[in-house]
Amino acid sequence: MSGDLYILTRDDMQQSAVDLEDPRRLVFDYVRRIGDVVDALPPGPLRVLHVGGAAMTLPRYVWATRPRSSQIVLEPSVEIIEQVRAEAPLPARSGIRVRPVDGRNGIGDVRDGSQDLVILDAFAGGVVPEELTSGDFVAEVHRVLGPGGVFVANLVDKPPFPRIRSFVAAAREIGAMAVGAEPATLKGRRAGNLIVVSGELPEAPFGSPSPLEYRVFEGRAVADAFGGAKPA
Repeated sequence: MSGDLYILTRDDMQQSAVDLEDPRRLVFDYVRRIGDVVDALPPGPLRVLHVGGAAMTLPRYVWATRPRSSQIVLEPSVEIIEQVRAEAPLPARSGIRVRPVDGRNGIGDVRDGSQDLVILDAFAGGVVPEELTSGDFVAEVHRVLGPGGVFVANLVDKPPFPRIRSFVAAAREIGAMAVGAEPATLKGRRAGNLIVVSGELPEAPFGSPSPLEYRVFEGRAVADAFGGAKPA
């Protein structure tokens, strides 16, 4: 905890950062990019499924920016849930329901067509679990999304981007696609976060100003840059 900034650390890595005074302030740049997608969706409350919760940064953001939203969080670590509940509890009557289950098993209990937005931001040992990037899981996401729904996934990869390519091959069944990443990641200098958006894409899905340069692929550019693979 630093002032009003709550930081959840796991395996010597900063996993989440939450401004408890103003949850609209997103500290990590990749999280800000996901927040951009939330902001670009049509106004009003949203039905949101979060696969991965940690300190509940994005559920709090939706709560603060989209009053009366209904949210489900699938977070497999009971230890993290209890720690966050004790150290940085969610606002009262937030409409955020936290389920102690992993994404692959938990999504099976979510009703068909019941979600406007699904956000995948889940890590185990510093990587996104393979079962959450498989074709079967993406098909489950497609099942729970309602008309006009959007799927946003935060993945970590590096050139030649094998995981991104197989994920894109699966997620294109949901709808139109966009991918955003920092140029350093695209050039192979280091592994980094890539944000993949699929479904009923909002206009300018990555719109906020940032001190970091960002590149966005949309339409045919996604296939040109990240095509050529089959779903995992």
